[in-house]
Amino acid sequence: MTLLTTPTTTTTKKAAPRKRTGDLPAVLGGDPVFGERLPLVRPALGDTSALERRYADILGSGMLTNGPTVRELEETVAARLGVAHVVAVASCTSGLMLVLQAIGATRHVVLPSLTFSASAHAVMWAGGTPAFAEVSEDSLTLDPTDAERVVSELGDDVSAMTATHVYGTPCRTQALQQVADRAGIPLVYDAAHGLGSMRAGTPVGNFGVAEVFSLSPTKVVVAGEGGLIATHDADLARQLRLGRDYGNPGDYDTRFAGLNARMSELHAATALHSLSLLDQALVRRREMVRLFWAELGEVAGVRGPILDEGDVSTYKDLTVVVDEATAGVSAAEVGRALAAEGVDSRHYYDPPIHRQQAYRHLPARSLPLTDRLAGSVVSPALWSHMDDDQVRGIARAFRRILHHAPAVHEQEIA
Repeated sequence: MTLLTTPTTTTTKKAAPRKRTGDLPAVLGGDPVFGERLPLVRPALGDTSALERRYADILGSGMLTNGPTVRELEETVAARLGVAHVVAVASCTSGLMLVLQAIGATRHVVLPSLTFSASAHAVMWAGGTPAFAEVSEDSLTLDPTDAERVVSELGDDVSAMTATHVYGTPCRTQALQQVADRAGIPLVYDAAHGLGSMRAGTPVGNFGVAEVFSLSPTKVVVAGEGGLIATHDADLARQLRLGRDYGNPGDYDTRFAGLNARMSELHAATALHSLSLLDQALVRRREMVRLFWAELGEVAGVRGPILDEGDVSTYKDLTVVVDEATAGVSAAEVGRALAAEGVDSRHYYDPPIHRQQAYRHLPARSLPLTDRLAGSVVSPALWSHMDDDQVRGIARAFRRILHHAPAVHEQEIA
């Protein structure tokens, strides 16, 4: 297949792996795999000439918000997902805030702690209180059994539940919906990573009362900044459209305290261009993840998130779970060793939200699995137009680190 090219406005030099000079990790004195730093992400926009013409048309029109490009984006995504309504907003966070406000999530909201902090921030902004539950060890998404336990503990003091398709791995939507239905509460999905994911053949975007996507630069589809809310509820969609414009229907007599959460026409144009590359990007990302694990080979103590049969991930991240007891090295030590190899990485999400300063005022919850997994994940660079040699280089960096795990660990604690 034809690979996505780097943006035409970018002149960055390709980070290529060096020739093999031995198996010793750079952190132990070997030559780094990459002579130039391999960045965590590079948004793929391909040939931007058509996008630049669209920008010129938008600027010439004088209509920078509330225009036809935003409506085109909403209609295009709704058709792709097979949902009744899509509402474009300024960010995934503002979309979550508006949804939670609209459904009246003013008491406890059950959610995972192994997710980006915006999941909990939106609960607080909507007037609710986060109540954290465990994730499943295999998928790293919200565990339906533990979510039900927390819901039962809270009783009438729970007003909603949110779940995150973390790293692009679909949640166990059927089981979570059963928990929500038994409790009589709405279920909302933080689908920031999920535009292009599938759950048992159904596109993510069709579950719960609403799902909210992100279009920020680290995502597979980008707008610069932006978000999309997908829902089958017409009344909810109308309230969200009102809420993103201050709660003002046009007469300046605001109906409720909304936000300035409009998406600009320029951001919508960028998203439409990026969306046209999504199918190609999804195929390529699956290829790269398969190649990484094939190149890594039989190495004890590491794995990726486990997908249920029939599910499709966007692979927003190349996620590696490191079992320190088996691998002989921690995820944090792997991350530092990768940096020495010239590979950027992140520890999504360490610390988990319940350990962050912003949430220390909440009653302490025992989440041992979340604590362990949060300290076990490392995500190296991955972008849709990365070439096979770069993927092989990342796998080689992992392999040499893991093969020398005891020495890497000793060097770290020395």
